[in-house]
Amino acid sequence: MYPQLITAHPKAMVVKFPSLPLLPSRNPPAISNPILQRHHSINLNRQIKCTSDNNDGVGSNKNWEKWMPRNLFAAEKVFGAISGATSSPIAQYISSPTTFLHRVDPRIKMAWLLALVIIPAKSDTAMRLGVVMYLALLSVWVQPTDVWKDQLGRVSLLCGILFVLLGLSTDSAPSLLSSRSPPSSVTLLPNLPSSYEGYKYVIMKFGPLQLTRKGLSAATTAACLTFTIFQSASLCLTTTTPEQLAFALQWYILPLAKFGVPVSEVILTLLLSLRFIGLVFDEVRNVALGIVSRRIEWQQLTTLETIDVFFTYIRRIFKNIYTHAAQITQAMIVRGFRGDCDSHRVLLSAGSSTIIANIVSSSCLVGLIFAATLPRYIYF
Repeated sequence: MYPQLITAHPKAMVVKFPSLPLLPSRNPPAISNPILQRHHSINLNRQIKCTSDNNDGVGSNKNWEKWMPRNLFAAEKVFGAISGATSSPIAQYISSPTTFLHRVDPRIKMAWLLALVIIPAKSDTAMRLGVVMYLALLSVWVQPTDVWKDQLGRVSLLCGILFVLLGLSTDSAPSLLSSRSPPSSVTLLPNLPSSYEGYKYVIMKFGPLQLTRKGLSAATTAACLTFTIFQSASLCLTTTTPEQLAFALQWYILPLAKFGVPVSEVILTLLLSLRFIGLVFDEVRNVALGIVSRRIEWQQLTTLETIDVFFTYIRRIFKNIYTHAAQITQAMIVRGFRGDCDSHRVLLSAGSSTIIANIVSSSCLVGLIFAATLPRYIYF
């Protein structure tokens, strides 16, 4: 029947045949009809497909995942540390217990902040360490136990890392400059006298790294300034309300309004910023707490999946922050704010301060300034 069909229709190019089973012989059967030989060829080459089996015996192509590192970033510890942070963040006012700093005028506190930024940068190492010890003791006295333990620990760790990195890397690289003065054998001049006994420029050496006097000075300056700025700002913000800080700043920059400085906009921006810091801290902590409560099996996630969780965490934080910002904007519009800071009335007050606390704080500030500036005139 097939030969007759092909001879009747010579233009038929494709002919379907039933599948033939593999024969044990290597040579396929010969087809006598030349048309069938031209339009139909049987390929009996065996194709071998290799598949990998997992432990269950089922073929899978994902065994490469076992070679990927897992839990590389210690995500469980990171989210646990964020969610377990203290509920009293930096820049949040703590009303109780009422301490000595609560009774100091906010304008004197702002003067202290300015002095603690300038004085350590212009003083010697002993003065910087003294300021650091003073702030640490004042934090222990003023702040609650859970607050100062958390803040002092984190700030001290940051300053310690900064001290080690700067101390070992400031003067460890070899100098590219060489002395251009000729040696004494050429100039026929006597050698310079040796330095004082006991003086060493290189204090310690750790292989290719070395701690020199220059590196020690730079590391001490950076670490002390970092600790002073962070901890002094924390002390001021935990003992002063945002309205009091805005009143103090307005009192200082009010004369600049004659030169065109938008004082009202600066004060309103400061108030909104101080109110918003607490919201940001709460969102960072609450989103981390939500991830920890879901009990994710971090050991079963690959590195890319862990990074994806981190990006999701950051994206959720920004989304919640933008939602809070929109709510604050709507609340301000409902209360009558139309964008003109001069016409919008903001109630500010200096708070309750005592004369004794102001006198003692001002006297200590003057004493610190004299202690930092007098040695220059005495020794020089």
